[in-house]
Amino acid sequence: MNTKLEALQREIEAFQTDSFEKLDKFRLKYLGKKGELTLLFDNIRSIPAEERKAFGQNVNNLKNKVLEKFEMLKSQIDAHTVVNVKNEVDISCPANSMELGSRHPISVVTQKIYHAFEKIGFTIAEGPEIEDDWHLFSALNFPPEHPARDMQDTFFVATNPDIALRTHTSSIQVRVMEKHRPPIRVICPGRVFRNEVITARSHCMFHQIEGLYVDKNVSFADMKQTLQYFAKEMFGSHINIRLRPSYFPFTEPSAEMDISCDICGGKGCNLCKYSGWVEILGCGMVDPNVLANMGINPEEYSGFAFGMGVERITQQLYKTKDIRLFFENDVRFLKQFESL
Repeated sequence: MNTKLEALQREIEAFQTDSFEKLDKFRLKYLGKKGELTLLFDNIRSIPAEERKAFGQNVNNLKNKVLEKFEMLKSQIDAHTVVNVKNEVDISCPANSMELGSRHPISVVTQKIYHAFEKIGFTIAEGPEIEDDWHLFSALNFPPEHPARDMQDTFFVATNPDIALRTHTSSIQVRVMEKHRPPIRVICPGRVFRNEVITARSHCMFHQIEGLYVDKNVSFADMKQTLQYFAKEMFGSHINIRLRPSYFPFTEPSAEMDISCDICGGKGCNLCKYSGWVEILGCGMVDPNVLANMGINPEEYSGFAFGMGVERITQQLYKTKDIRLFFENDVRFLKQFESL
């Protein structure tokens, strides 16, 4: 029996291959159900009792050698296969084409607005989306009974009625005036939230950019000239504007600015409500009470402020009639902007 074991050991040590198929046959030859070592284990009862222990140890040693040989040869074959695959790569073949990604239209238009105002000296200021009552309402001359404080318009934090999701980025203007003295010339971009019905014209979440200019001798004419420049910079020299009287708690006098509808050319469509004009922003001279709240002397300084919805601007630029398209992440819609 020892002669048999010695012969098997020499076979195992001498075995070499570079084929997975031959390697698997090697494993089955010794360790399969009818393998050489399996049969030796099955016949152990025929061995004299005093020799069984030594015999079993010798067979186990051979089994371990088979497993070690198998793993070693398998690693060698794997490494050789990887090298061959690398050598078979034809670097002269053309690469697979990669599809260009796309920027979201809101991001595209936001950057365009940035560039328009940067040309005339405005800088960018940002602030938190969750605001307290002072920065969101009180500092901006909102009386306690103002409807904008009502739950129908504002998303308040249930556990704290003085904390809410910001309804406008005017709160950033407050933070800027708290930290800086005039002259101040900033635009304040950000996402805002209002409890409104989602339709083709409105959404409960949208993007807003507000502007603030405070200095000595700032007039309503300065504001009109600035906004006229902005409209023509964004939409082209053919665009007309008009200012309509309005009301905002933090500006006096206040106005709404419309531009001639570029989607229908003034003929009338659902976006302009068939009037030929589209409201794109609200504006006005900063109320003296707001300046005083910030520690700025309203007798010495004046200023104007304005605010616009980025989605409304984007609709005009790209002739999009439904604001909901900007929030649905429909790849078919977004791919249209891949070259921007």
